[in-house]
Amino acid sequence: MKLNYLMKRLSTAGRWMATTLLCLSAMVFMWQGAFFSNTSAMAFPAVNSIATADAGDKIQDKASADAGRAKNFIRDTENKVKETAKKNAGKVDRASDDGSFAERKAKKDAATIEKRAEEDSARTQKAVDNTKNAVERTVDNIKDAFGK
Repeated sequence: MKLNYLMKRLSTAGRWMATTLLCLSAMVFMWQGAFFSNTSAMAFPAVNSIATADAGDKIQDKASADAGRAKNFIRDTENKVKETAKKNAGKVDRASDDGSFAERKAKKDAATIEKRAEEDSARTQKAVDNTKNAVERTVDNIKDAFGK
């Protein structure tokens, strides 16, 4: 069935209206989400908790505790990487002839992996310390600013 001139125009207008309605409803949902999120209500309790005298100490204690847990996690990861490298080198050692190229390569790779694990662990622990110190300095600055 062939559409006549009027039906073609109505069909085109209907598609435009459907597209416009879809775009408008998408904009309305975006608008509604932007204006009904109450960001000031979320930030307000943080201001009150920082302003109290002992809250700063609590934050510093929590930062120290978190840093300690992070360091323990880093050490555990380092130990697991070393253990896995040794285990893999041992498997290659058992599977190959004594003094073979594969055995020497596996031992060399295991030593390299252990060395890099120690370096990465030290670097990451230093970054954790720097972050903890930055948090403590920031809390001290905020306490000083509210204390005056």
